[in-house]
Amino acid sequence: MSSGPTIFDRQLLRARQQRARALGAETFLIDRVADELGERLSAVLRQFERAVDLGTPTDAVRRVLAASGKVATIIAAEPAAAGLAASSLRVAADEEALPFADGSLDLVVSALSLQFVNDLPGTLIQIRRALKADGLLLAALIGGDTLVELREAFAAAETEIEGGVSPRVAPFADVRQLGALLQRAGLALPVVDSDRLTVRYSTVFALMRDLRRMGATNMLSERRRTPLRRATLQRMAEIYAQRFADT
Repeated sequence: MSSGPTIFDRQLLRARQQRARALGAETFLIDRVADELGERLSAVLRQFERAVDLGTPTDAVRRVLAASGKVATIIAAEPAAAGLAASSLRVAADEEALPFADGSLDLVVSALSLQFVNDLPGTLIQIRRALKADGLLLAALIGGDTLVELREAFAAAETEIEGGVSPRVAPFADVRQLGALLQRAGLALPVVDSDRLTVRYSTVFALMRDLRRMGATNMLSERRRTPLRRATLQRMAEIYAQRFADT
């Protein structure tokens, strides 16, 4: 495990993901991402003996890998208590401490998981070591200016109502930063691109409900522990509507 700064409360992240499954997970985003990764894989003209789905919070990636016909063995790497649907092979693993031997994997795929690790460079190095010399990593992370409107609205409301700002929305890496991290990890021939998806909601509360059902609400270690004040929440909604509503 990394001894660096702890940005995310990963125990809370798992609890939020379990709660999302109990509520009925909202999967439109991860399903889209899994399909996109499947399209990328279809362009690779080779077969893979052993693939790992690393940390994806649903079985969407494994379904795509199975349907591709390109992978002989698919392993789900997830926390022992994740409670995901059973798959042919499962390994109890955390993205920050991989249990795989060096050079043991042909393919690693991860969807909307790696943006929540505390030591992304360390995780990428572990993945590179676990891959064979000609192995392939396909990963999709939430990045760039995702949820920047929500971050701005919360900051403005808290400043106005409470006289200060607390961390509400996680920081996300941009394309250039991710490219540098791949090079730092020693991965050969790294390719990084971005895909912008705009999702419109009738209110900010509808957005927050979806985030809750994605298991993606605030899990920052430095988050404020006291309950959000009703006046602050209402003012945040007003600011969000004023600044970001479609006209």
